Amino acid sequence: MSIYVGNLSYQVTSEDLTEVFAEYGTVSRVQLPVDRETGRMRGFGFVEMASEAEEAAAIAALDGAEWMGRDLKVNKAKPREDRRSSGGGGWGNNNRSSRRF
Repeated sequence: MSIYVGNLSYQVTSEDLTEVFAEYGTVSRVQLPVDRETGRMRGFGFVEMASEAEEAAAIAALDGAEWMGRDLKVNKAKPREDRRSSGGGGWGNNNRSSRRF
């Protein structure tokens, strides 16, 4: 399982996150997604820790904490949804409507 870390400063690095979360246990992995078009960090990340107990301790201590001028949002990451199977009406479906473009 991994931890979602939101409301991050755009200047944060994976080393910064590793340092903060290492206070609560062993950090296995840090991911900081970047925008495909701009290459800029998206303001959130994911941290994986060695055990669920370490994750719980980090979440309890860091959720709502002020860091680098921002109040962190820290919780268990939700499983990633497959966007292709959403089935809703969007640009990606084959449902032809009466609209003309």
